[in-house]
Parts: sequence; structure tokens; C-alpha cells
Amino acid sequence: MIDGKPVLIRGGLVYDGSPGAPRACDVLIRGDRIVKVAPGISEPAAHEVDARGCVVCPGFVDIHRHLDARPFTDWRGEAELRQGITTAVAGNCGFSLAPMVALTDQLRAHLEPILGLLPEAVPAGFPGYLRALDRAAKPLNLAAMVGTGSVRIAVKGFAAGRWTAEEMARAQAMIEEALDAGACGVSLGIMYVPECYAGREEFARLLRPLGERGGVCAVHIRGEGDSLVDSVKEAVDIARLTGCALHISHFKSCGVDNWRREIHRAIDVINAARSAGLDLTCDFYPYTGGSTALTTMLPPDYIAGDLVGALRRLGTERGVAAFRDSISRFYPDWDNFALTLGWERIIISSVRHAHNRRYLGMTVADAASRFGFPDAAALAAHLMHDEAGATAIINMSMCQDDVDTVAGLPYAMVVSDAIYAQTDTPHPRMFGAQPRILREYVRERGVLSMQQAIHKMTAMPARRMGLAGRGELKEGFFADVLVFDPEQFRDNAVFGDSAKPATGLQWAFVNGVPAVRDDALLAQGAGRLLRRRYNRQERT
Repeated sequence: MIDGKPVLIRGGLVYDGSPGAPRACDVLIRGDRIVKVAPGISEPAAHEVDARGCVVCPGFVDIHRHLDARPFTDWRGEAELRQGITTAVAGNCGFSLAPMVALTDQLRAHLEPILGLLPEAVPAGFPGYLRALDRAAKPLNLAAMVGTGSVRIAVKGFAAGRWTAEEMARAQAMIEEALDAGACGVSLGIMYVPECYAGREEFARLLRPLGERGGVCAVHIRGEGDSLVDSVKEAVDIARLTGCALHISHFKSCGVDNWRREIHRAIDVINAARSAGLDLTCDFYPYTGGSTALTTMLPPDYIAGDLVGALRRLGTERGVAAFRDSISRFYPDWDNFALTLGWERIIISSVRHAHNRRYLGMTVADAASRFGFPDAAALAAHLMHDEAGATAIINMSMCQDDVDTVAGLPYAMVVSDAIYAQTDTPHPRMFGAQPRILREYVRERGVLSMQQAIHKMTAMPARRMGLAGRGELKEGFFADVLVFDPEQFRDNAVFGDSAKPATGLQWAFVNGVPAVRDDALLAQGAGRLLRRRYNRQERT
């Protein structure tokens, strides 16, 4: 509504979120709903939006942003709304802000490089977390998965070792409680400590409540480098054992020696599983660099179930020497990017302390050389120790040919995988992933058609996460709507100059409320908490 009047978006080319061809139509919004999509709508009392020459489409649904803690800060939603994101999903890669027992130093070191600055306290259980999200002012719609990494930490801390029967029962109850409260799925972060200590049978037992409800499991697989193919097979096995749908997060192939080869072998595994009846999808982001915590460069055997202790050891000569030794060899079940990428491809993107800001934007190798460290490992150790683990990195790990290959898969959808570490040098996907798709992958290089791209950013992800009434321009659906000139809407954030919002978005409506007009933010609290409802499917 604008000034209390219905909104009539007139004369645009409507991409309704389906993979079908667009239509020249008008769109009528009344309240929070789309009430009509047709040519020549007459509504004399409506506020008219002139969309001639423009695309009219559903708001983008980004099912992979690490904004779990963002609603509890002064959040205006500029990065998200100005690139057309009207709905986002938190709780990815096994990281979720609930369930929690206490925000210990070790837990903050684990979460803050991904989720950003955490509140002083969070509700212990997932239902309480959702209630807090519901109360918080939200510039866009939010849904959340429950992360099995957070579940494991809540039950048994960072310790290695197998689950006991009592621990497994407690963990299953936490997942069941989260799903019944409205979590839109369960995420795994098998690459990360402490989840990397578990095997496929344990994950299958842990996910039993999800399988009973027919939900989706989003997996950050164990390895995206040398072990990519085996890691995809492991995820497929977990889904089959559990009876749940499988979604592989940020599907990619890392490591120079793996480029243009391993991604195709992994796709063969996926296609075979889909042909055999497994409900399996994936997502990707449109960049050749990823972003994560610097602590992911610590081998699990160096951490040994005690992240705080490992970070403390990195402040000693003996600890640095042990770290240097541990990253000098390959591991069968862990990606050692120090070897497969090299420190010259790892960029320091976020630190907390002012005296470490001099390293921002530099590769670890270049910064070590420039500032007199013995080698890159010594600088990495210094940062992890001095920052208590709260350093984020960008790893230039992929090649464009592989990204294009994944983009073209009919079951691959677009995400940003934005992390919310406190920094003014974020990965550019924080501000530009979705419009980058439209600019580069559609307009400039023709990797995707406009309707394919919009489908991958709207209806596909909304349906995957069970977000009813979202992601499509249909009568009765919620009025999350974008209007933009396809020649003008673009990303501006690039590596080296990344904190730049997208431009060219003429209108963004969230639940029928104007949230953006000509790149200016308007409404700040039009978003809603989205809960998924399950029909429990008891297993026999």
C-alpha cells in the first residue's frame, strides 16, 4: 500500500518466478497480497507505478545468508534490499544462533567470523530464538534453519568422539523441537569442527526427526577440494539413510589442480542420485572466491576438540611450529588450502583489533612478506591467536568455467553465502550477488536467460525451503515485488572495493509495503518471520 491505496504496477514485463516466458502485464497489490496479474487492469483508486521498459518480478529469495544475529543489531537492510532480496534464510552450514547453552569465549571464536558480533545473550532453545526474531524489527522476511553444529556444541561442546546414546537422544530432541517451532530445515557443516568428527551413520541418526517430517537437509559437505567427489557421496548416503531431501550448499570445486575436472565427476554422482529418486538440489554464488573464518585453516587434529586451547598455542613458538608442520601435509578427509590453494590466494578480509587492520585486503603471503613475518604460517598464527579466532578470509579457490557449469544445472539456484563479520572490506557478495547474476551471467555473458536467472532466485529457493506464498507473482501470493530496468540494475561491489551497494532498483515491495524506491530505503520494518509447517511422515 502507498498512502493507504492499493498499488497498480502498470506496463511492465512480468517474470512470475516460473521458468516460462515473461508476459506484458499489470500487477495489482492490495494490502500484503497480489490480487491480480493481467493486462489492462483497471483500478481507479490505486497508486500507479509506471513500469514501462522494466522487469517486474518476485523479490529475490536468498536461502544462504549468515544473518542469524543481524536482527538483534541496528539493522536497516541496505545490503540486502538494494540488491532485491526480500526474503533470506539463516542457520546455514551448521551455524545457527540456537540452540545454545552459553556464549562462551570458544563459541564466540567459532561463530563471530561467520555470524558477526553476537548479542550478549540469546534464547537457549530454538523456539525462543524464533520468538525473539518475530519480535525484532525486520526490513525483510526471515526464515531459519537449525544447525547441527550448534546442536552438537550445545550437547557435547567441541569435543571429538562419538555420540553417546544419551547425547544423541538430547540432540534429536533439540532438532525435533526446532522443526516443530518452524525451522525451515536442518543444516550440516561437516567441514567444520566439531561436526567433522562425526560420520555418515551418526548424521543419519541425528537427522531422524527431519526424515520423519520430509524436510530438507542443507549440507556444507566435508571437502570441496581433493575430496569433493567422496564428500558428495557421503552427503548422498546421509540423505538416503535419513529419508530426507538433500540440498548441497555452495556447490563448487576448490584447488587449482581440481579445476575443470572434479566438478564434472561430482555432478555425475548427483545426477545418478537424482535418477535413482533422491530429491537433491544445490546452490552456488556467482564469484570465484569464497569467504569463511581463518580458523578453517586449522587442521582438526591440531584443534583436537579444544579451539580455545589451539588458539592459545598459536601464540607460542612451539605452537606456531606445530601449526606449520600440520599444514605441510595432505589429509584424506580435510581440505588443506594452505597446500591446494596457497597463502597467496587467501585474502584477509576482517579483523576486530585496530592494530591488525593494516593487513586487510592483502593476501596472507603478501602481508607476511611486507610486515616481516618469517612466513605466511606465522602471520596466520598471529592473527588467529591475537584475534581469538575472529578473523575472516576470502579464498580465491574456484575457476569461472566451473562456476558457469554449476550455474547451468537445472537444479542449481542462486545464493550469496554472505557472512556478517564486522568489517568494511567484506566479500562483494554481501552487497551484490543477485544483481551480479543479472548483469554478468545474463546480460553480458549469456550464461543464463533472464527467466532462468529469476527462477533460480525466486520460486526455486522459496519452494525448496517450503516458504509458502513466496517467490512467485501469482494471485494470492504475498506482495514481495521488484521493479527494475534490466539495463541499469547492477552490482557495484568488487574485490578490493567491496562495500558498495547495488544500484538501479526502482522499487522493492516487502509484503506490499514499499521498502526501496530509486535506490533509497523507505520502510524499515515490513519483514516478517516465516515458519515452515511439516506433515509428519512416520517411518516404518
